[in-house]
Amino acid sequence: MMMIRELIARLEAVVGPRYVSDAAEERYLYSMDQGTMPPAPPDAVVLPGSTEEVRDIVRLANEHRIPVVPMGAGLVLSGLTRALRGGIIVDMKRMNRIVTVNPVSRYAVVEGGTSQGMLKAYLEKHHPDLKHSMPDAPPIATVAGNVCIHGSGHLSVLGGSHSDMLTGMEVVLGSGEVIRTGSCSVSPDWFSRSPLPDLSGLFLGWSGTTGIVTRLGIKLFPNYRFNDVLIFVAESADAMPDIISRLTAVQAAEDMTPWMTPKPAWANGFLHINIAFGAHSKKELLFKRNLIQHSVRPYIDRKEAGFLPLPPAEKGRFLRIPSPDLARFADLRKGGGFEYVGAIMAIEHFPDAYRAGLAIAERFNVAYSLGARIIGAGHAMMFFFAYAFNRADANDVKRASDALEATNEAALSLGGIPWKAEEPAQKRIIDHMDPETFALMNRIRKTLDPNGIMNPGNWEA
Repeated sequence: MMMIRELIARLEAVVGPRYVSDAAEERYLYSMDQGTMPPAPPDAVVLPGSTEEVRDIVRLANEHRIPVVPMGAGLVLSGLTRALRGGIIVDMKRMNRIVTVNPVSRYAVVEGGTSQGMLKAYLEKHHPDLKHSMPDAPPIATVAGNVCIHGSGHLSVLGGSHSDMLTGMEVVLGSGEVIRTGSCSVSPDWFSRSPLPDLSGLFLGWSGTTGIVTRLGIKLFPNYRFNDVLIFVAESADAMPDIISRLTAVQAAEDMTPWMTPKPAWANGFLHINIAFGAHSKKELLFKRNLIQHSVRPYIDRKEAGFLPLPPAEKGRFLRIPSPDLARFADLRKGGGFEYVGAIMAIEHFPDAYRAGLAIAERFNVAYSLGARIIGAGHAMMFFFAYAFNRADANDVKRASDALEATNEAALSLGGIPWKAEEPAQKRIIDHMDPETFALMNRIRKTLDPNGIMNPGNWEA
């Protein structure tokens, strides 16, 4: 490998001296995220400003077999942007331009470092009748990052995972080639991934091991004038799959998030479902509200569950996008530590996932919050196990780390798949994976990244 001084000089020639650093404090800050994975510092950090600069960085890295780790906002929580084998972290935050918005076909094209908050603010100012699906993450989280990890958001009942909302990509491969997927590979318009062979999947869920996304198109949705939320409360976890199925069957909700938490005391022992919906008129809003309420009428009539009375003044909190509740819980233990373990699974496993979460929290004595986001019309759910910890307390970190490992194993045993899996969890998934599938993954990586420079250490047995 070339000497670090030579590497810095070559990178400065690509992006300028202001956007390259190998300073100790920079390398430390980029060595970890808020999760439990141990630090892994890069040799250098570079901030490109264009697709051409990303291409030139990758070509340089290819020439000298230097690892490259793409990074959005660094909020993935599972250490996917750590430089496990050193090399260069490519921080995309300068590439934050909103390229175009098509208000008729309802899509936007953004650069790879565009944040969720930036797109939201842009649409509110220039296209107030449109919105995009936002995750429950700080507004600095990137659109591309959430799409690439199969994230979900406040429109996921309506539109599925954020990767389902993808319409096309521009990607720099590990070889240094620049390619496009979807309609934008043939047409000037970024409207769809079909009817072409769908190559976008080569960059979704791969943890940056197949390329760096420099642009992407995402679907937009109508921004309703009137919005409301209902909270359905049940005591039986075993009833939740049927309740969720009934609520999604009427297809009136935009977002549906079950949650369970021991605090505040009034919530302990109950299972809540936040059901958000919107409409163009008050009459339409009332119609949707009646549909939702009627769908679970048998549970209300049997006095097994019911809707929580919610004063109008309180509804604003539950309608905020992104929700502030998870961020508040993340700081529960202070000290800057938070682990958010998601598992994508079928909704019929809700009761067992709930019970597993309670057992793990008790076993490891960790502060917890449990919940789920329903994906599509009840086709799947992202069940989350959230553990807050104090990074300054080694015992607290160890408890959260052990709880994380136990949760990943529990998810797999239930037939689920850990979401945005950290390095150890990737190996667990590979152990459960069809061997021929993993062999195909390796052949694809070898084709797209012949010198093995893209985020090495991830998705390896």
